[in-house]
Formats: sequence, structure tokens, C-alpha cells
Amino acid sequence: MREIAFIKQNKEKWLRFESAIKEKNIAHPEELSKLYLHLINDLAFAQTYYKKSKLVVYLNHLTILAFQKIYKSKKEDKNRLLQFFLIDVPLLLYTYKKYIYYSFIIFGLSVGIGLLSAIYDDSFVRLILSDGYVNETLENIKNGNPTAIYKSGSNWGSFIGITFNNLYVGLKAFAFGITGGIGTAYVLLQNGIMLGAFQYFFAEQGVLLQSIKGIWIHGAMEIFAIVIEGAVGLLLGASILFPKSLKRIDSFKEGMQNGIKIIISTFPFTIAAGFLEGFVSRYGNSMPTILAFAIIIGTLSLISYYFLIYPHKIAKKVTLDSSML
Repeated sequence: MREIAFIKQNKEKWLRFESAIKEKNIAHPEELSKLYLHLINDLAFAQTYYKKSKLVVYLNHLTILAFQKIYKSKKEDKNRLLQFFLIDVPLLLYTYKKYIYYSFIIFGLSVGIGLLSAIYDDSFVRLILSDGYVNETLENIKNGNPTAIYKSGSNWGSFIGITFNNLYVGLKAFAFGITGGIGTAYVLLQNGIMLGAFQYFFAEQGVLLQSIKGIWIHGAMEIFAIVIEGAVGLLLGASILFPKSLKRIDSFKEGMQNGIKIIISTFPFTIAAGFLEGFVSRYGNSMPTILAFAIIIGTLSLISYYFLIYPHKIAKKVTLDSSML
């Protein structure tokens, strides 16, 4: 069957289903389950014959919405907190995965800009990091402790202060999405340029390894979380600029609601990064290199799995496993 004929044949059903889902017009889970089965069949057909079509994306999105409704309507006693982190958020991450890719691209390009600027302009590092920070760090390098600046203050004081600052940066990246994503892109650009210049500064001084051990123990989760928060800001901006079939205000409300859920999912990682910075990173240069890299790789693997890999596994399970009905 030609794609246009397939769409014409089923379009009315899909639109009716989408409207019922979003407006909560389906009273009985059994009715929703029947519709879900039809939707899975349509999705499987589209994935087989129209693999590169936007229709597959649309039907997959409807399938995820349907699953969420079915899951919430089940009468078993479920832990809502676990469901939120293990089902609801991963499905949203999968639905909006393109914004995560956009955020990584923007941030990656920003790091490159910071790196190249520092290479070709001797004054750039001081412009970005400030004279005070550069001078103090140069003095610390002479004393054989390049990251001593991160050991100042008490463990708990550093943990609390750093965590609140990182939460503020993440919430700002999200809130600035209301500018259509421009403000969010600026936050990503600012942090990416700073990171690129920062790492080049340590490399130029010949203490790159020491800086990695002292900074990336907490930085792996901290930076990754900022990128995810930037993705949510881009999502919010897109909900305003591209409402699709929804009214602009309804699209904005949906983007805000879903964005807040994803932002909340980054909080445990941001808090964990603050804890590591306050209690572990300060000992990075004195611990064995293999242990420092084990922590870095472990934390990066954990947050990467949750935000990049696990959502695909959950979405695949939702799409293919009708036994959950």
C-alpha cells in the first residue's frame, strides 16, 4: 500500500485517538487498550514499509502517550517515584531526544570555540576565567597543586554552595527557553566556551592530567546535566515557535510540563556532582590515577546510560511488548 493511501485510510482514527488521549476522553482502560493494539499494528506496518517517513515518528509518539495512560490506569500498587524516574521521564527523553542531540552539538561547538580562541589569543583565557583565577591557579601550579583552588572551604560548605550554583545554572538554561531557545543556546555557548578555554589553560601549563583528576571526578555528571538542561530549554523554545497541531498556548503548557519533569530528573545527578566536588574531587590528585579515572568513567557511564541509552530500551519495550496491557 502506498504511504499516502495508508495515511488517508487511518488518519481520522489517529487524530481521534490523539485528541482522546490529550483531552482524557477515554473512560475505560479496556477501550484504550484496544486502541493501543490497533496503534501498535499501524506502527509496525509503518516501520516495515515507510522506515524513513515522519509517519513512524508520529505513530511512535502516539504509542508512548498511550502507554503512559495505560500504565497510570493500572490498579496495581506502584511506587510513583520509581515510575516517574524509570518510566515517565525516559519516555519523555526518547520523545524529545532530538533536542538532546541539538544541545550536545551546540555545547560541543562552543567547547571548540573556547579551545581555538585560547590557542590563538593569549589574553582569551584571562578574559573568560578572570585574572584573579588565572593568577591564583598559576601560583598553585608552581606549588605543585594545580587544582588547589577547589580545596578551599569545608566539605559541607563546598557541597551545598556548589550544588545550589549548579541547580541555578540548570534552571536558568531551562527558563531561558522562553526566549525561543536563544537564551538557552547562550547559556550552553557560555559554559562550553569556558570549558574549552579552561582545559586548554591547564594543558598549556603541562598539567592536563592533574586537572582531569581534580575536576572531572565531579565534572562528568555536572557538565552532562547542564547539556540535558539545555536540551529542555530548547524543547521549551520549540514548543513556543512550533506548536504544530496545538494552539500555541497549549503547546507551551505541554512543553513546560514535560520540561519540568525532565529537569527534575537531572537534580539527583547535579546533587551527586556537588557531593563529589565537595568531598572527593579535592583528593583527586592524591589518589591513584586508575581510581580517579574509574570514578570519572563510572559517573559518566551512569548518567549517559540513563539519559541516552535507557530511554531507547524503554521506548522499544513500550512499542513492541503488548503483554503489558
